[in-house]
Amino acid sequence: MPDQDSKSRHAEGPVRHPRPPGTFRIGTLAGADVLISSSWFIVAALIAFLVAPRVDEVEPGLGGWKYLAGVAFAVLLYLSVLLHEASHAFMARHYGFRVPTITLHFLGGMTAIDGEARKPREEFMIAVVGPLTSLAVAAGALGLWFITPDGLLKLAVEGLFGANLVVGVLNLLPGLPLDGGRVLKAAVWGTTGNMHRGTIVAGWGGRIAAILALCWPIFQEVVLDIRSTMLDYVLAVVIAAFLWSGATAAMGAARIRSKLPHLVGRELARRTLAVPDDLPLAEAVRRAQEAEAGGIVTVTSEGLPTGIVNEQALLATPEDRRPWLPVSSVSRALEEGLTLPATIYGEDLVLAISRRPAAEYLLVEEDGSVFGILATDDVDKAFRAAH
Repeated sequence: MPDQDSKSRHAEGPVRHPRPPGTFRIGTLAGADVLISSSWFIVAALIAFLVAPRVDEVEPGLGGWKYLAGVAFAVLLYLSVLLHEASHAFMARHYGFRVPTITLHFLGGMTAIDGEARKPREEFMIAVVGPLTSLAVAAGALGLWFITPDGLLKLAVEGLFGANLVVGVLNLLPGLPLDGGRVLKAAVWGTTGNMHRGTIVAGWGGRIAAILALCWPIFQEVVLDIRSTMLDYVLAVVIAAFLWSGATAAMGAARIRSKLPHLVGRELARRTLAVPDDLPLAEAVRRAQEAEAGGIVTVTSEGLPTGIVNEQALLATPEDRRPWLPVSSVSRALEEGLTLPATIYGEDLVLAISRRPAAEYLLVEEDGSVFGILATDDVDKAFRAAH
C-alpha cells in the first residue's frame, strides 16, 4: 500500500513517535506500533453492508448475523493489508531503517519509514515487496478455494482472493504514492542517477492515475455497459484526491530536496573568534570586529569550546553595559546537538537543525578544532537563493 516516509534514519532500538489523533494502538509487528485509524470502523461497517446480500445467498436465514459475518470479513481483509504493510516494514528494517508505525486506515494501510533510500535497489525492494505479498496471498487463497467446502468460509476465501488480487495489481500502477510509483522512481533513479528526477516522473504517473480513477465510473458505464452507482462516484473522487495529493506532495518534497546539496556547512560558516568566557563583552566585540569575525565562541584555558555567543542576545545588550558583562552572559552552552561536523551538508544539515533548533551551531573539524559558526539565518538565505 502507499507509504509515507519521515526522516531520521539508522538508529538502534524501538522508536516511539507521537500517536496521531484518532488512532488506536493494537500491538506491535516488525518492530513497529500497529495503529488503527478511526476511519477503519467506517469502512468495516461499509464492507459489512455490501457483503451482507452475498452472505444471505450463501447462508440464508442468518438475519442480523449476516452483518456480523461482514464485519468478520472486513477484519480478515485488513489482516491481509497488515501483512502487506508488514512486508514493507521487514524489508525496511533489513536495510537498517527505523519503522515506527504501521497504520490501517480507510484506504488501506501506511508504513512510516524513518529515512530515505540511499540506492535505487533499496527503494525498489522496499516498495515491490508489498504488492508481491498481496499477490502471494491472492495465490494462496485461490489454492484454498478449490479445497474449501461451500459456505461462508469459501465466501471468505473467495473475497480474500479478489481483494488481494486488486490490491496487488493496483499498487503496481506506476504512480506515487502507490508502491508502483516507488518502483518507477527506483527505475528512473537507477537509469539517470538522479533520485529527484525519479520522484518527479513517478509523481506525474500518480497524477495520471488520479485522473484515470476519477474517470473510471464513466468508463464503466460507456465502455463496459455497467451501471455506476453513487458509491462508485464517491469512491472515485476519494481515491483520485488521495492519489493527486500524494503525488503532488512527493513532487514538492523532491523539488525541495533537490536544493539541499547547495547547503554546505563549510561554505556557509562564519569566521569565528575564540575568547575566554570571562572576557568582558565589549572587549570580545572589539576583537571580533578587528578580526572581521562573524561569530564568537567561548573556550576554556585549554582551548576547548564551551559556548556560542548568541547574536540576538549580544545586539540586545546596551553598549554601555558591555564592558561590565562577561561574554558568558550572552553565550549558549554547547549542549548536545549544537556541535556539528564541518563536513556536514545537504539533507544531513537540515535534519541536524530540525532535530535541535537553535540560532547558531559550532562547526568542528575531525580533530575537534573549531572551524566556524553556522547561523540558521544563513542556511535559510542559502536555501531560498538555491535554484
